[in-house]
Amino acid sequence: MKKTGTYQFASKPSIVSTAVSVGPLEKVSPFHPHFDFIYEDERIGQETNEKGHSQLIEDTCNMAVTKGGFQLQDIDLLLAGDLVNEMTPTNFAARQLATPFMGMFSACATSVSSLITASFFLETKLMDKVMFGAASQHNAVERQFRYPIEYGAQKPPTGQWTVTGGGYGILSHHQTGKPYVHSATIGQVMDCECTDPLDMGSAMAPAAFDTIQKHLAQNKGTSYDFVMTGDLGKNGFSILQELIKSSGVSSYLVDNYRDAGAEFYGNEEKFLSGASGAGCSATVYYGPIYAELLAGKWKKILLVATGALLSPLSFQQGETIPCIAHAVELSME
Repeated sequence: MKKTGTYQFASKPSIVSTAVSVGPLEKVSPFHPHFDFIYEDERIGQETNEKGHSQLIEDTCNMAVTKGGFQLQDIDLLLAGDLVNEMTPTNFAARQLATPFMGMFSACATSVSSLITASFFLETKLMDKVMFGAASQHNAVERQFRYPIEYGAQKPPTGQWTVTGGGYGILSHHQTGKPYVHSATIGQVMDCECTDPLDMGSAMAPAAFDTIQKHLAQNKGTSYDFVMTGDLGKNGFSILQELIKSSGVSSYLVDNYRDAGAEFYGNEEKFLSGASGAGCSATVYYGPIYAELLAGKWKKILLVATGALLSPLSFQQGETIPCIAHAVELSME
């Protein structure tokens, strides 16, 4: 029998603490009341974008530890990643944090792949506290995947704005009153032969649809408050909605689909199709969505982070853009 990639976690590991930090432009986001810290400087006082990126990661991880009432030595493992070459911002932050560390890369889906991996460690009782998350920095990522900011290149309407921000959490054994991981679906790489790096949403939408369909098929009869994808943006999210409508997936008692990237910057036109970057879903999922779960506003949600698995070199060599989507179901008792 073919594996579905869906797993349930009987031990109900709980997210006991989270922290979110963002850059100066992100204060326009309707989600901003739930961001723990908003920097006034994109580089956070550092001499390069990449060093600023690393400082943001270090600061936010420390904040998650402090908010949980822990110390760094309490953390068994840090699972985290970003989009820069070889994940150097995360690697260098881990050097300062000095915790056991495993780098994670699922592009912009790392916010969820890191949480899923943490859940396996908790389920097997090999560890007590695992920190997870992801981040991005606008200038550093734009320079790597598109053009340096100074070049002033214009983007088409399908383009998206990379978020400067990071979201991190600490997963531990089940605690009443904290959101817990009920189940997860690990996605498959899908390639619809898209080639435009300025239209990532179109490339990622089929992967999101495939993972959603598989997860809901394994959880028939489950009612969700909403399903939220990571950073399809307005263009990609419209494609996902069409796929859902034509397939009848909504029959699985899901009436509300959302996308963090489409919502992140509200209706600000200069952000075109919306937000993207590993920090997009991480800041929304572990900032406002986590806070609303804690407050009892939601009881069961499905978070589906999406990632485009290309590199500058693969694009230059004429390769298409393979994509991935990972889903995690969070619940509150």
